[in-house]
Amino acid sequence: MKEIRIGLIGGGWMGKAHTTAFHNAKMIFGDDIPVFEVVSDIKEQEVATFAKQMGYRRYTTDWREVVADPDVDLVDVATPNCMHFAMAKAALEHGKHVFCEKPLSLSAEESRILADLAKQKGVVNYCGFSNVMNPANQYVAELVKSGKLGKIMRVHATYDQDMLLDPAIPLAWRHINQLAGSGALGDLCSHLLSVSQMIVGDIEAVSAVQSIVIPERPIKAGASEMGKVENDDLITFLVKYQNGAIGDFSSSRVATGRKNYFYYEIQGTEGTVVYNLERMCEVQVYFKSDADVDNGRDCGFRTVLLNPQHEGFQWFQPAGGIAIAFDDMKTLQAHTLMQALHGGAYSCDFEMGAKVDGVIDAVLRSVRSGQWETC
Repeated sequence: MKEIRIGLIGGGWMGKAHTTAFHNAKMIFGDDIPVFEVVSDIKEQEVATFAKQMGYRRYTTDWREVVADPDVDLVDVATPNCMHFAMAKAALEHGKHVFCEKPLSLSAEESRILADLAKQKGVVNYCGFSNVMNPANQYVAELVKSGKLGKIMRVHATYDQDMLLDPAIPLAWRHINQLAGSGALGDLCSHLLSVSQMIVGDIEAVSAVQSIVIPERPIKAGASEMGKVENDDLITFLVKYQNGAIGDFSSSRVATGRKNYFYYEIQGTEGTVVYNLERMCEVQVYFKSDADVDNGRDCGFRTVLLNPQHEGFQWFQPAGGIAIAFDDMKTLQAHTLMQALHGGAYSCDFEMGAKVDGVIDAVLRSVRSGQWETC
């Protein structure tokens, strides 16, 4: 073990989640000791409070001080989307290891710049797609790669929430393209795309439609003046994978009744697997070979409860079926990152981030053109 000195940019909810995850990774896995060296945010009083509560030695209101600080080994970027590119790029240019929340940037071009620069610098470059570390998704990836599902034919996926269903919710940075890049597509569906990338591989073309269900919102809480919503409340698109599979993806931030409905079904010639994040520790699996046992009389999907035999789960619970949660995925993420600093393998690098952002870019182009677009 050694000390890893962390410089955090962004003292909000995600910054707190990252800090807690590094602490938990040390406690659970015996990872390197995280030294919370410095945190940056724009409001001095708030960042001072954050630093005190979360155990950071110092704070600053200038993020540039963090990326240039000789006492920082790892720069952790946990800010709104529009800031990721400049901050991650500056950190890489200073030779720092970088942990950047998704998305890498607001464009495929900028994300490609970051991925290439990270390779050039030879530093750890981790993009924060938390669902990739979910033991359920790791299990599904193992099923697919083992060939037990046969040749993958189709992927059906959606990620729906209703957190922005109320039209009285005021305009925020997530509604403005210059700040967010896209709406439900980048905020929610990108998580599906990261899991798809890990499990099924590259997407080569997309055809998309979108809907802005609530075109205007109050400019602030209780205001009568309205502002324009610039990006998708709802997105749907077809995909063609490089391996020949096809699929359909959707995402909505105004899906009535849905709270965190991250759902996908992967159909193969020998079996199908279904997963729903709202039932986090359950995976539904069907194998065609099961129908041969009793001539199909009792065949159907079986429920696999996550248990200590599944990668990652065993660190949190001693027996199957006991729930784990979002913060546990973040802890697994921090552990993987810490191991990467010692040469450990990891899939959520900036290359994956650039590929996901390439798909998002193609989806947005397809919305505008009304045609299939290549990724």
